[in-house]
Amino acid sequence: MKSTSLSLIAGTVALAAVTGFAALTAPGDGGTTEAKAATRLPVERSSLLCPAPGLSDLAETTYTSFTPAGGSGGEVGTAELRQSTSTTADDATDKGGNKDKKDKAKADPGKPVVSLKEPGKPATADESGADTPALVGTATGRLAPGWTTQQTTTVEAGGARGLLGVSCTGPDTNFWFPAASTAKSREDYVHLTNPDDTAAVADIELYGPDGTLKSDVGEGITVPARSSVPVLISTLTSEVAEDVTVHVTTRTGRVGAVVRAADEEAGSDWLAASADPTGTLVLPGIPADATSVRLVAFAPGDDDADLTVKLLGKTGAISPAGHEDLHVKSRMTAGVDLKDITRGEAGSLLLTPVQGEKDTPVVAALRVVRGKGDAQEVAYIPATGPVGAQATAADNRAKGSTLSLTAPGATATVKVTASAGSGGGEQTVKTYTVKGGTTLAVTPPVPSGLKGGYALTVQTQSGGPVHAARMLALPQDGIQMFTVQTLPDDDGTVEVPAVEQDLSVLDD
Repeated sequence: MKSTSLSLIAGTVALAAVTGFAALTAPGDGGTTEAKAATRLPVERSSLLCPAPGLSDLAETTYTSFTPAGGSGGEVGTAELRQSTSTTADDATDKGGNKDKKDKAKADPGKPVVSLKEPGKPATADESGADTPALVGTATGRLAPGWTTQQTTTVEAGGARGLLGVSCTGPDTNFWFPAASTAKSREDYVHLTNPDDTAAVADIELYGPDGTLKSDVGEGITVPARSSVPVLISTLTSEVAEDVTVHVTTRTGRVGAVVRAADEEAGSDWLAASADPTGTLVLPGIPADATSVRLVAFAPGDDDADLTVKLLGKTGAISPAGHEDLHVKSRMTAGVDLKDITRGEAGSLLLTPVQGEKDTPVVAALRVVRGKGDAQEVAYIPATGPVGAQATAADNRAKGSTLSLTAPGATATVKVTASAGSGGGEQTVKTYTVKGGTTLAVTPPVPSGLKGGYALTVQTQSGGPVHAARMLALPQDGIQMFTVQTLPDDDGTVEVPAVEQDLSVLDD
C-alpha cells in the first residue's frame, strides 16, 4: 500500500472538517472515494475582525468575546484579538495607485486586547480614545465553533455621538451595504481590515437612485497586511445621494468590511453587510418606539425586482399603507420612508416577490431612528439569514436588552441561553415559541447572580426558520441611545461527507 496516498487522504479529510470540502479523490491507479451521507462537524479555526472604533477622544469601547459551551471536544485552544496596524486610504497607495513598499512586508502581530479562556463564559476588555485600532483575531480548538465578539462604543457628544455596536465579522471577498449615504448631513466611512500577512486589494462601487455613482478613486485600494483602512465614502464621488448602496469586493486577498454611518442630527452607528442577494429578505428587530424607519433596497442583477412589503408584528402581518409594494430597478438604489411603521409594537420587515413575479435577488437594510429633535438616535438593521443551528449576541447587560424573534413561515420553537457572566453568575435557559408570521419581542433571561456582561445564544429546536436581532439600549441624558445586531447562524459547524475508501486499489 502506498503510504503517501494514505497520508494525503488523511490530510484531506482533516481539511474537510475545517472548510466543508465536499468531494474527495484519492491519487493512484483508479483509487476513488465515495461520498456517503454527510455529517456536520465543528470548525477547528475561526477568524474575526473588529473595525477601529475611534474618531472621537470621547469614545469608550467594550469588547466582549464569547464561545458557546458544548461546541466540540479536544483541546480548548486559543481565542485572541490583537491590535492591527491602523492606516489611512492615502497611506495605502501612492499617487500612482501603487502599493507602498512598506505594505509588502509582513506585519508583526499587535498587542493582545482580549483573550478568551474557556467556552461558556465571556471575556471583556475596555479601550478608550480616538486612536484605538482595529482588531484581528483567531480562535482554535474548542473555542473556535461559534466564536463571537461584540464591539460596543459609547460617544456622549459631538458629530459621532451615539451607542455604536457591531458584531465583529469574518473575512470575505464580497460585501453589500444598502442604506449608506453621500448626503451633506452624513459622514459615512467604509472600514476595511485585512487579517492576513500579505496585502489585500479592494474595490468600492457606489450605486445611487439613478445607478452607478461615478468614481475614479474607488478601485485598487490597498489594505496592508494585518492593517485597517477607513475610506470616507463622500470622497469617492462628487455625486450627492441620500440613499447609496456600497459594494466592496477584493481583487486579491480578503478583508472584513463594515460601514460607520454618522448623521449630524441623529448620531451614528455601524451598518453591517446585508445578507447575500436573494429573493426573500427578513429584517428583524424594529423597536416598538421607532419614530422613523427607512427601507433601502438594491437589485444587483440585470432584472428589476418587485417586492411585497409586510410588517410582521406581535399578532401577524400587516401591509404598510401606501407602501405595500416596492419596485427596485436593476442596479439602482430604492429608498422608501416607512415613518413610524411599528406604532408602539415591535416588529420585523418581510420582503417577498410580488405574486407572479420571479424571484429576483435583492439586498436591503433599514435605517431606524428613536426619539425626536435633539434626542434622536439612529441604528441600522441589515437583511439577515436565519438563526439556523445557533447564533449569539455576545454583549448584554443586566438591563437594556430586547431580543426579537421572527418566524416568517411556520411556527417555531427556540432555546435561548443566557451565559455565565464575565465576572460571575450562572447560566439560565428559557424556551420560546414563535408563531408563524409574527415577531416575538422579549426581555431575555439574565444569568442568576450576574456580575459583568453576558452572552445570549439562540438555538432552533423545531418548526420553521427563525430570524433574530438583539437591541441594546443604554439611555444617556434623555437620549434613547441604542444599537441593533442581527443574529445569523454562526457557522460553528460545517457539512462534511462521510467517506468510504477502497484501499485494495492502492496496493504496490
